[in-house]
Amino acid sequence: MDVIGDLLHGARAQGGMFCQALSSPPWSIRFVVPAPMTLTTMVRGEAWMVPDVGEARLLRPGDVALTHGERPFVIADSPETVPLVFIYGETCMGEVNELGPGTYGSVDGDSLMVIGSYQVGGDRCRRLFGVLPKLLVVPGDDARLGPALELIRAEIAGSAPGRQVVVDRLLDVLLVVALRAWFAREEADTPRWYAALGDPQVGRALRLIHEMPAAAWTVVSLAEAVGMSRAAFARRFSALVGQPPLTYLTEWRMTLAADLLARPETTVAAAARHVGYADAFGFSAAFKRVRGVSPSVVRAGR
Repeated sequence: MDVIGDLLHGARAQGGMFCQALSSPPWSIRFVVPAPMTLTTMVRGEAWMVPDVGEARLLRPGDVALTHGERPFVIADSPETVPLVFIYGETCMGEVNELGPGTYGSVDGDSLMVIGSYQVGGDRCRRLFGVLPKLLVVPGDDARLGPALELIRAEIAGSAPGRQVVVDRLLDVLLVVALRAWFAREEADTPRWYAALGDPQVGRALRLIHEMPAAAWTVVSLAEAVGMSRAAFARRFSALVGQPPLTYLTEWRMTLAADLLARPETTVAAAARHVGYADAFGFSAAFKRVRGVSPSVVRAGR
């Protein structure tokens, strides 16, 4: 199990749009009610990403921008351009020319961008979003992005059947690659658990926890699994991750349980079994200690 993949479990681009800008400025699109997460990359030309709160960022060809948190933002030829088109979730208002499935604007547009919307939610994604800025930009000159961007450019230029599906999946790949590239940048506030993934022993322990969260892990069994003594493993894990192994394990179990409890068909007992608790009482006590509310409150509030 890949930890980043685990945190992005269920995140899939939906209806990635090929948005061609108008043939000449001014043009501006305001996302009044954006998706929980939006990925934008410039294929041709430049654009400005202007969040309601925070600094405007210039996007050049190949740059990848990621926004999350459903805060309104604008993409335009200039930060000063008044919005001409307004996006409310899946509804578009304004003068928009539809050129084909998922493609809008003008055939001879100077700029071409690809936007993928992600309907993500749950505690897993919030755990990742908590360490990301509301708007991050990975420059297109980052070598990590090259292969994914080339595939997207090639697919957009073609007209083969299933193009929309292919571009959606390529946007999923680009999302993971962009996050890797972001965490490698000096400006990133890299979470300690991400940096710890590079450690042979602690990284292996983290992957085991994510692969088998319901296993009856102890500090001893984790240490044995990665070939370390109990004391040395506990010290190293705490130093790199920032918390003891079993604390991390319990918090991750409760994160998974919270997502499970959001499903109507999941009972407290079923969630308990899924994350390794033999009875609902012990699970409920642990859940309330970690989350501050009982599992039944989460189920009632879903």
